[in-house]
Amino acid sequence: MPVAAIPLSPYIGLEITGVSGGDLPTREAAVDCLEALERHGVVVYREADISDRELVIFSQLLGEVVPNPTGEHEFPEIATITLDPSKTDVVLAWYRQGNFLWHIDGATDELPQKATLLTAREVDENGGDTEFASTYAAYAALPEAEKERIADLRVVHSFATAQRRAHPDATEEQQAAWARVPAREHPLVWTRQTGRKSLLLGATTGEVIGLPADEGRALLERLLDWSTQPRFLLRHRWRAGDLVIWDNTGMLHRATPFAATSRRLMHRTTLVGEVAVG
Repeated sequence: MPVAAIPLSPYIGLEITGVSGGDLPTREAAVDCLEALERHGVVVYREADISDRELVIFSQLLGEVVPNPTGEHEFPEIATITLDPSKTDVVLAWYRQGNFLWHIDGATDELPQKATLLTAREVDENGGDTEFASTYAAYAALPEAEKERIADLRVVHSFATAQRRAHPDATEEQQAAWARVPAREHPLVWTRQTGRKSLLLGATTGEVIGLPADEGRALLERLLDWSTQPRFLLRHRWRAGDLVIWDNTGMLHRATPFAATSRRLMHRTTLVGEVAVG
């Protein structure tokens, strides 16, 4: 099959067909992928059927890989993403229900993670799509008056805030455990050295520094609604063997709901952050 690359919208997404997993662990493929990520934010390699070993090597060519602390996979770089308790730790599966909310990975870190690679081992026919929203495009499309209003605002991001949203009926003990994870303050507008800007939003956002609580929450909700409107959105319907890579610093993402009994199984690698929020 010849290789084809098709933009999925004016703002977000590039789908590549005709590439197999064995084609990817090369420096040339890595350079092409990074260039596509810079331009499109999300790159889909349809039915690439990349092996775990190829996934790790390709990830290492793209950047430094975050070690998975759970030790759940023979490759320490790979995380197993599933809700099926027979395939993962029950507590970990419960926490991962937070993936149903819009977020970026590592929002409570000094350097949010650079990019994420996710490949489908087993899919769910009735759910478990992944949605992406470009906060680069969302920021660029804001009215100038709104850009001026939010230019210097700072927001507190916390694991506890995200988990409370995902699990509103959590016990006091669980909430106390979440509160022990340090929060992080970031600018609302993330400006790169190139001048490119995005909005740093998602489930971890709580307090806007200097604004009354209600006003801050209303602002964050309005900006999230703006950023996730259809024109900035990409919904990926998984096929077994798909590999999707996204720029974690400028793309919100979430999974659409699926049952805890679902066979859906993903393997994920994550790249260490390289750019401080500023």
